[in-house]
Amino acid sequence: MTDTKPTRPAGRTAIAYVDTHGVSVHGKDLSQEIIGKTGFTEYFLFLLTGRQPDAKLVAITDACLVAIAEHGLVPSVQAARMTLAAAPDALQGAVAAGVLGCGSVILGASETAGQLLGEVLSGKEAGTLAESAHSVVRALRQARRPLPGFGHPTHKLGDPRAHRLLAVARELGVAGDHVAALEAVAAVVPEYYSKPLPLNVSGAIPAVLLDAGYPATALKGVPMLARVASLIAHLQEERQQPIGFILSDAAEHAITYSAAPAQAS
Repeated sequence: MTDTKPTRPAGRTAIAYVDTHGVSVHGKDLSQEIIGKTGFTEYFLFLLTGRQPDAKLVAITDACLVAIAEHGLVPSVQAARMTLAAAPDALQGAVAAGVLGCGSVILGASETAGQLLGEVLSGKEAGTLAESAHSVVRALRQARRPLPGFGHPTHKLGDPRAHRLLAVARELGVAGDHVAALEAVAAVVPEYYSKPLPLNVSGAIPAVLLDAGYPATALKGVPMLARVASLIAHLQEERQQPIGFILSDAAEHAITYSAAPAQAS
Protein backbone atom coordinates (compact mmCIF):
# COMPACT_ATOMS: atom_id res chain seq x y z
CA MET A 1 0.00 0.00 0.00
CA THR A 2 1.44 3.35 -1.09
CA ASP A 3 1.53 6.14 1.38
CA THR A 4 0.18 9.10 -0.54
CA LYS A 5 0.40 12.53 0.98
CA PRO A 6 -2.37 15.01 0.25
CA THR A 7 -1.28 17.61 -2.26
CA ARG A 8 -1.38 21.18 -1.11
CA PRO A 9 -2.41 24.00 -3.39
CA ALA A 10 0.43 26.19 -4.54
CA GLY A 11 0.90 29.28 -2.38
CA ARG A 12 0.14 32.58 -4.06
CA THR A 13 0.39 36.30 -3.43
CA ALA A 14 -0.80 39.08 -5.70
CA ILE A 15 0.75 41.94 -3.74
CA ALA A 16 4.35 42.08 -4.92
CA TYR A 17 6.97 40.32 -7.03
CA VAL A 18 10.68 41.15 -6.96
CA ASP A 19 13.36 40.20 -9.50
CA THR A 20 16.61 41.63 -10.82
CA HIS A 21 14.71 44.14 -12.98
CA GLY A 22 12.68 45.74 -10.20
CA VAL A 23 9.53 45.44 -8.12
CA SER A 24 5.99 44.78 -9.36
CA VAL A 25 3.11 45.73 -7.05
CA HIS A 26 -0.31 44.41 -8.04
CA GLY A 27 0.86 44.34 -11.65
CA LYS A 28 2.35 47.84 -11.68
CA ASP A 29 6.01 48.71 -11.96
CA LEU A 30 6.92 50.35 -8.65
CA SER A 31 9.69 52.54 -10.07
CA GLN A 32 8.04 53.58 -13.32
CA GLU A 33 4.34 53.75 -12.45
CA ILE A 34 4.07 54.44 -8.72
CA ILE A 35 7.06 56.27 -7.19
CA GLY A 36 6.64 60.02 -7.60
CA LYS A 37 3.12 59.58 -8.99
CA THR A 38 1.20 58.18 -6.03
CA GLY A 39 0.71 59.60 -2.52
CA PHE A 40 1.04 57.32 0.47
CA THR A 41 -2.68 57.11 1.34
CA GLU A 42 -3.51 56.19 -2.26
CA TYR A 43 -0.68 53.66 -2.27
CA PHE A 44 -1.87 52.13 1.01
CA LEU A 45 -5.35 51.61 -0.46
CA PHE A 46 -3.85 50.17 -3.65
CA LEU A 47 -1.74 47.74 -1.60
CA LEU A 48 -4.79 46.80 0.45
CA THR A 49 -7.27 46.18 -2.35
CA GLY A 50 -5.22 45.65 -5.50
CA ARG A 51 -7.35 48.29 -7.21
CA GLN A 52 -6.72 51.93 -7.98
CA PRO A 53 -8.86 53.76 -5.36
CA ASP A 54 -11.15 56.58 -6.40
CA ALA A 55 -10.37 60.11 -5.26
CA LYS A 56 -13.17 60.19 -2.68
CA LEU A 57 -11.98 57.05 -0.90
CA VAL A 58 -8.44 58.44 -0.83
CA ALA A 59 -9.64 61.76 0.59
CA ILE A 60 -11.79 60.28 3.37
CA THR A 61 -9.12 57.71 4.31
CA ASP A 62 -6.58 60.50 4.49
CA ALA A 63 -8.92 62.50 6.73
CA CYS A 64 -9.35 59.50 9.05
CA LEU A 65 -5.60 58.94 9.27
CA VAL A 66 -5.07 62.58 10.22
CA ALA A 67 -7.94 62.51 12.73
CA ILE A 68 -6.77 59.48 14.71
CA ALA A 69 -2.97 59.74 14.52
CA GLU A 70 -2.39 61.94 17.54
CA HIS A 71 -4.15 62.27 20.90
CA GLY A 72 -1.47 63.18 23.41
CA LEU A 73 0.17 60.91 25.97
CA VAL A 74 -2.23 58.00 25.60
CA PRO A 75 -1.17 54.56 26.94
CA SER A 76 0.32 53.40 23.61
CA VAL A 77 2.51 56.52 23.46
CA GLN A 78 3.58 56.18 27.09
CA ALA A 79 4.50 52.53 26.54
CA ALA A 80 6.57 53.45 23.50
CA ARG A 81 8.39 56.33 25.20
CA MET A 82 9.18 54.30 28.33
CA THR A 83 10.45 51.44 26.16
CA LEU A 84 12.79 53.75 24.25
CA ALA A 85 14.01 55.24 27.53
CA ALA A 86 14.96 51.73 28.67
CA ALA A 87 16.36 50.64 25.28
CA PRO A 88 17.48 53.75 23.35
CA ASP A 89 18.92 51.68 20.49
CA ALA A 90 15.62 49.86 19.78
CA LEU A 91 13.31 52.23 17.92
CA GLN A 92 11.52 49.25 16.38
CA GLY A 93 10.91 47.74 19.83
CA ALA A 94 9.49 51.01 21.13
CA VAL A 95 7.16 51.33 18.13
CA ALA A 96 6.10 47.70 18.62
CA ALA A 97 5.39 48.37 22.30
CA GLY A 98 3.10 51.21 21.30
CA VAL A 99 1.32 49.19 18.61
CA LEU A 100 0.75 46.32 21.05
CA GLY A 101 -1.19 48.79 23.18
CA CYS A 102 -3.72 49.31 20.40
CA GLY A 103 -6.60 47.07 21.43
CA SER A 104 -10.37 46.97 21.63
CA VAL A 105 -10.52 49.93 24.04
CA ILE A 106 -8.01 52.26 22.38
CA LEU A 107 -7.85 52.47 18.55
CA GLY A 108 -9.38 49.03 17.96
CA ALA A 109 -12.85 50.34 18.77
CA SER A 110 -13.24 51.38 15.11
CA GLU A 111 -13.45 47.71 14.16
CA THR A 112 -16.11 46.86 16.75
CA ALA A 113 -18.02 50.05 15.93
CA GLY A 114 -18.05 48.98 12.29
CA GLN A 115 -19.51 45.62 13.30
CA LEU A 116 -22.16 47.45 15.32
CA LEU A 117 -23.17 49.51 12.28
CA GLY A 118 -23.38 46.31 10.24
CA GLU A 119 -25.76 44.82 12.82
CA VAL A 120 -27.95 47.92 12.70
CA LEU A 121 -28.14 47.82 8.91
CA SER A 122 -28.88 44.07 8.89
CA GLY A 123 -31.70 44.57 11.39
CA LYS A 124 -33.25 47.22 9.15
CA GLU A 125 -34.61 44.42 6.96
CA ALA A 126 -37.11 43.57 9.71
CA GLY A 127 -38.19 47.17 10.35
CA THR A 128 -36.98 50.75 10.25
CA LEU A 129 -33.44 51.92 10.87
CA ALA A 130 -34.54 53.53 14.14
CA GLU A 131 -36.14 50.26 15.32
CA SER A 132 -32.99 48.34 14.47
CA ALA A 133 -30.84 50.87 16.35
CA HIS A 134 -33.12 50.51 19.38
CA SER A 135 -32.82 46.72 19.24
CA VAL A 136 -29.02 46.68 18.95
CA VAL A 137 -28.39 49.29 21.66
CA ARG A 138 -30.95 47.71 23.99
CA ALA A 139 -29.26 44.31 23.64
CA LEU A 140 -25.85 45.77 24.43
CA ARG A 141 -27.21 47.64 27.43
CA GLN A 142 -28.98 44.58 28.81
CA ALA A 143 -25.82 42.51 28.38
CA ARG A 144 -23.80 45.27 30.11
CA ARG A 145 -21.45 45.40 27.15
CA PRO A 146 -19.76 48.63 26.02
CA LEU A 147 -21.22 50.65 23.16
CA PRO A 148 -18.35 50.99 20.67
CA GLY A 149 -17.93 54.39 19.07
CA PHE A 150 -19.60 56.32 21.88
CA GLY A 151 -18.32 58.05 25.00
CA HIS A 152 -14.94 59.61 25.71
CA PRO A 153 -13.14 60.36 28.99
CA THR A 154 -11.90 63.73 27.71
CA HIS A 155 -14.40 64.85 25.06
CA LYS A 156 -17.43 64.54 27.32
CA LEU A 157 -19.41 67.19 25.41
CA GLY A 158 -18.66 65.63 22.04
CA ASP A 159 -15.62 64.61 20.01
CA PRO A 160 -14.85 67.39 17.49
CA ARG A 161 -12.88 64.94 15.33
CA ALA A 162 -15.96 62.78 14.83
CA HIS A 163 -18.15 65.67 13.74
CA ARG A 164 -15.50 66.95 11.35
CA LEU A 165 -15.14 63.52 9.71
CA LEU A 166 -18.90 63.33 9.17
CA ALA A 167 -18.81 66.83 7.67
CA VAL A 168 -15.96 65.84 5.33
CA ALA A 169 -17.89 62.73 4.25
CA ARG A 170 -20.85 64.91 3.35
CA GLU A 171 -18.65 67.40 1.51
CA LEU A 172 -17.20 64.53 -0.53
CA GLY A 173 -20.62 63.00 -1.14
CA VAL A 174 -19.74 59.64 0.42
CA ALA A 175 -21.99 59.72 3.51
CA GLY A 176 -24.48 56.89 3.08
CA ASP A 177 -26.07 53.97 4.90
CA HIS A 178 -23.38 53.54 7.56
CA VAL A 179 -23.43 57.22 8.50
CA ALA A 180 -27.23 56.99 8.69
CA ALA A 181 -26.92 53.92 10.95
CA LEU A 182 -24.44 55.77 13.17
CA GLU A 183 -26.80 58.72 13.52
CA ALA A 184 -29.69 56.36 14.28
CA VAL A 185 -27.67 54.82 17.11
CA ALA A 186 -26.67 58.26 18.42
CA ALA A 187 -30.34 59.27 18.49
CA VAL A 188 -31.39 56.38 20.75
CA VAL A 189 -28.39 56.33 23.11
CA PRO A 190 -29.96 58.79 25.64
CA GLU A 191 -32.90 56.41 26.13
CA TYR A 192 -30.64 53.63 27.44
CA TYR A 193 -27.80 55.43 29.22
CA SER A 194 -28.17 57.90 32.09
CA LYS A 195 -24.81 59.58 31.52
CA PRO A 196 -23.98 61.33 28.22
CA LEU A 197 -22.26 59.10 25.66
CA PRO A 198 -21.36 61.36 22.74
CA LEU A 199 -20.19 59.99 19.42
CA ASN A 200 -16.40 59.62 19.29
CA VAL A 201 -13.88 59.44 16.47
CA SER A 202 -13.80 55.62 16.59
CA GLY A 203 -17.49 55.62 15.72
CA ALA A 204 -17.15 58.09 12.87
CA ILE A 205 -14.17 56.40 11.22
CA PRO A 206 -15.89 53.11 10.26
CA ALA A 207 -19.07 54.91 9.19
CA VAL A 208 -17.34 57.18 6.68
CA LEU A 209 -14.82 54.57 5.50
CA LEU A 210 -17.39 51.83 4.90
CA ASP A 211 -19.65 54.24 3.02
CA ALA A 212 -16.70 55.14 0.80
CA GLY A 213 -16.01 51.49 -0.03
CA TYR A 214 -13.20 50.67 2.39
CA PRO A 215 -12.99 46.92 3.28
CA ALA A 216 -14.60 46.16 6.64
CA THR A 217 -12.07 43.47 7.54
CA ALA A 218 -9.22 46.01 7.49
CA LEU A 219 -10.86 48.74 9.58
CA LYS A 220 -8.43 48.35 12.48
CA GLY A 221 -5.57 49.00 10.06
CA VAL A 222 -6.37 52.70 9.64
CA PRO A 223 -5.95 53.76 13.29
CA MET A 224 -2.94 51.46 13.64
CA LEU A 225 -1.24 52.92 10.56
CA ALA A 226 -1.97 56.45 11.76
CA ARG A 227 -0.72 55.78 15.27
CA VAL A 228 2.60 54.41 13.99
CA ALA A 229 3.28 57.83 12.46
CA SER A 230 2.49 59.45 15.81
CA LEU A 231 4.67 56.98 17.71
CA ILE A 232 7.66 57.75 15.50
CA ALA A 233 7.15 61.46 16.18
CA HIS A 234 6.92 60.89 19.94
CA LEU A 235 10.03 58.72 19.88
CA GLN A 236 11.95 61.35 17.94
CA GLU A 237 10.95 63.85 20.63
CA GLU A 238 11.84 61.32 23.34
CA ARG A 239 15.41 61.33 22.05
CA GLN A 240 15.53 65.13 22.18
CA GLN A 241 13.39 65.79 25.27
CA PRO A 242 13.21 62.53 27.25
CA ILE A 243 10.21 61.98 29.51
CA GLY A 244 10.07 58.17 29.53
CA PHE A 245 11.52 57.83 33.02
CA ILE A 246 9.43 60.78 34.22
CA LEU A 247 6.31 58.87 33.11
CA SER A 248 7.55 55.74 34.86
CA ASP A 249 8.34 57.67 38.04
CA ALA A 250 4.93 59.39 37.98
CA ALA A 251 3.21 56.01 37.79
CA GLU A 252 5.24 54.69 40.72
CA HIS A 253 4.24 57.62 42.92
CA ALA A 254 0.60 57.60 41.82
CA ILE A 255 -0.06 53.97 42.71
CA THR A 256 -0.73 52.88 46.29
CA TYR A 257 0.79 49.60 47.49
CA SER A 258 -2.18 47.57 48.73
CA ALA A 259 -0.56 44.47 50.25
CA ALA A 260 0.28 44.24 53.94
CA PRO A 261 3.77 45.52 54.75
CA ALA A 262 6.46 42.92 55.33
CA GLN A 263 6.96 42.04 58.99
CA ALA A 264 10.42 42.58 60.40
CA SER A 265 11.97 39.29 61.54
